[in-house]
Amino acid sequence: MRRGILIFYMMILGFSFLLPVSGFAEQDKNVYVIPIQKEVEKGLHAFLQRALDDAEKNNAETIIFDIDTPGGLVDAAGDIGQLLDGVDADTVAFVNNNALSAGAFIALHADEIYMVPNGHIGSAAVIDQAGNAADKKAQSYWLSAMKSAAESSARNPLYALAMADETIEIPELGIGKGELLTLGAKEAQKVDYSEGTVKNLDELYQVLGVDKATVHTVEETFAEKLARFITNPIVVPILLSLASLGLVIELYSPGFGVAGSVGLASLLLFFYGHLVAGLAGYETIILFVIGIILIVAEFFLPGGIAGGLGVAAVIGSIMLAGGNLMQMGISILIALLIAVIAMILLVKVFGKKMKLFNKIILKDSTNTESGYVSNANRLELIGKVGVTKTPLRPSGTILIEEERIDAVTEGGYIQTNQKVKVVKVEGSRIVVRELS
Repeated sequence: MRRGILIFYMMILGFSFLLPVSGFAEQDKNVYVIPIQKEVEKGLHAFLQRALDDAEKNNAETIIFDIDTPGGLVDAAGDIGQLLDGVDADTVAFVNNNALSAGAFIALHADEIYMVPNGHIGSAAVIDQAGNAADKKAQSYWLSAMKSAAESSARNPLYALAMADETIEIPELGIGKGELLTLGAKEAQKVDYSEGTVKNLDELYQVLGVDKATVHTVEETFAEKLARFITNPIVVPILLSLASLGLVIELYSPGFGVAGSVGLASLLLFFYGHLVAGLAGYETIILFVIGIILIVAEFFLPGGIAGGLGVAAVIGSIMLAGGNLMQMGISILIALLIAVIAMILLVKVFGKKMKLFNKIILKDSTNTESGYVSNANRLELIGKVGVTKTPLRPSGTILIEEERIDAVTEGGYIQTNQKVKVVKVEGSRIVVRELS
């Protein structure tokens, strides 16, 4: 009897040890929540790479992407898609409001998709910076990318294509020609573009069975937030325009003041943001510094070669730092246009002189009114009489008081050894008239 009671207590004690171990095993699981919010741009890719590296080092079993974005750059979305494909942990896209355009593309690269009740996913047409439909080459690439993203998560690619191509009709969802597909939470779940609808992250943890796990929410650092802001395709041309405008105004001002400081600060911010975002390397900074040195050297070296090479180096460094050559080309053209307009306004409207060009531009007018003449005026010859030494046809040589002088007639012909009178002197032009 005592032996049976002892065995019973030992079994209870064993279970008491097993229960805490099970609880600790659940708590040892690591879940990472990574936000994908605001516009999709190159800076977001750098942040996600850092966050995913952190999750991998801590052996995260599940990574949840908290998505609320209107979309963004196609090339940035493509890079992020490749980044997500290389993740070993289970990935979940939580559409916490909107996953539109590039956001939809990113969500389709996750293993599972969950949405809030009022969430939306879709409307993924590719457009250029002017808001117009992109060219056929870009559209073809994007359609292929959307199809591949859907197939990578075993979803029907027809709906992904309808999100990006308005010519595709889906009658059962009420989508006709000329419309892009955008799925609500119920519609997405109906076509298997969502595994379920949850109210918030806490409910999602319960659905995924990780409510007891350790949750790590990754936040953007200040540097990453600044980099994302600076690399925004709208902010880049503004920064470059401020740089060009500030430096142009500084050329019109004595000393180094606010305008020059704003111009240099804008350039520094541009390169800093692209360095943090991983778009620019130190080689672009070195190229930029070399360009500035060559431009400064142009003031001391003749020929204009150093200045031309310096300008080319500066523009090249900006192009390389931006990553997207077409986007950076447009941004530089906008900045140069603003600089030209500023120069015209400062010269024509405000009437200031550029101190940069003071040493190489002749500012004074060399006219007769200002006292400038190419030859001395022989006004003392007016009224004097001489003899033609050569025929005047109408120009030739005359002799006045033993001095040979080049002269012209008023238009007629005068033979040799004829008396003539000086009637007009205009610099080196001496006009004579034949005497009867």
